[in-house]
Amino acid sequence: MSLGPDSQGLTSNELLVQQHQQLTTLAQIIANEKHILQQHDPQALLAISQEKNTLLIAIQQLDQTIGQNQLFAQDKAAGKLTQELAEITDLLTHCQQQNLINGQIIQQSQLAVERMKTSLLENHNKSAITYDKKGKKSAGLSSLGLKA
Repeated sequence: MSLGPDSQGLTSNELLVQQHQQLTTLAQIIANEKHILQQHDPQALLAISQEKNTLLIAIQQLDQTIGQNQLFAQDKAAGKLTQELAEITDLLTHCQQQNLINGQIIQQSQLAVERMKTSLLENHNKSAITYDKKGKKSAGLSSLGLKA
């Protein structure tokens, strides 16, 4: 997946094949990420996030290489790469859509965690009701002598 110095000498088609392979790998990583999010596995999520980040950097580097390649610009202007570019654009759009879905899953998970936290704190406060020396109800962490 890494780009070597030889990527400068690749033909336009070879550059696009490499870009297509990277985006196909990205689509698979995003699909795996979705599965991991659904399984609630934080360790696996951290590992796949690092893998995804590394691949995104490689994609960006290849994109810069393609952008600076004069032969590629000539071939594109001549209309030689229309089909390949359309396939790559479709693949990129698919990756972006799937990544948005994963982002929504993450947001929903964060909301669920916040609701659970609130619920647990409410239950703790209800079960922590005690009475002070004067017979008045006292609840929460302050009844334990703790201050937040």
